[in-house]
Order: sequence, then C-alpha cells, then structure tokens
Amino acid sequence: MTSSVATSSTVPSRRLGIIGSLVGVLALMAAVLPHWVVPIVFPPPPADQVIVDTGHRIKDRVIARVKGVEYKAPRVEKSAERSWSETASVTAISLGLLAILLSVLALIFREERLLAAVAATLGTGAIAVEISFVVIGALILIAILYVVANIIGLF
Repeated sequence: MTSSVATSSTVPSRRLGIIGSLVGVLALMAAVLPHWVVPIVFPPPPADQVIVDTGHRIKDRVIARVKGVEYKAPRVEKSAERSWSETASVTAISLGLLAILLSVLALIFREERLLAAVAATLGTGAIAVEISFVVIGALILIAILYVVANIIGLF
C-alpha cells in the first residue's frame, strides 16, 4: 500500500514586497533627484554674496552684544528652492520609512524575502542619502562660518 501524498508547492505572495520596492524606488528618487534638479531650476546665489551676507549678520550680532542690545535677526522669507528641498526631504524620509514598514510586513506575512530585502534596502538607502546631504550641508555651513570669522578677525 503506497500512500500518495500530494505536495503542493505554493508560491509565496509578492504583493507587499513589490509595493515596498516601488515605494523604496520613489523614496530614493525623492532623496536624490531634487538635489540635482532644484539647483538647476533655482540657481543658488554666488558664494561671495553668501559669505558677505553671513559676515554682515555676524558683525551685526557682535555689535548688538557689545552694546548690550538684543539682536533681532531680519525676517527671511522662505524661498521656493528651500520649500521644494524641504518637501523633497520629508517625502524621501517618509517614503523610505514606508518602504521599510512594507518590508517588515512582507516578512511577517511570509512573503518572498528577496523583495522584502530590496524594499528595506531602498528605503534605508533613501534615508541615508537624506542624512548625508544634511551632514554635508552642515559641514559647508561650518566652513563658511570659519572663513567669515577668519576674515573679520575672530580667529
């Protein structure tokens, strides 16, 4: 007597993994493309103008401190470039987190691991790109402040 056991090989679902991967690609695009496109559409001011403006603000702040008067910074309107960049950053990080969440859900529901790993990698990559641009921006700002402080003789 032989027992015939029918083994059915079921293919794991791919829905969450595919959606997570697509969201991860969108997150990566939102993290990288605006840093190339926004400067083309809204060119930044020349570096010497930024340095001079920063120097004037520092000088005004030092003079106010010496006089014992509270320094009131002039109101700066948010430029279209800054608005687009902030929107892209928030979008990239939000979509990156959503891709990671979909990846985790894909693993919980025992979907295909490769797609879940791709979604998690793309989401993490988008967040890492955003963080790296923030760090690079902070380093450039520190360098500009150092140059301005050096020019006005603080160092």
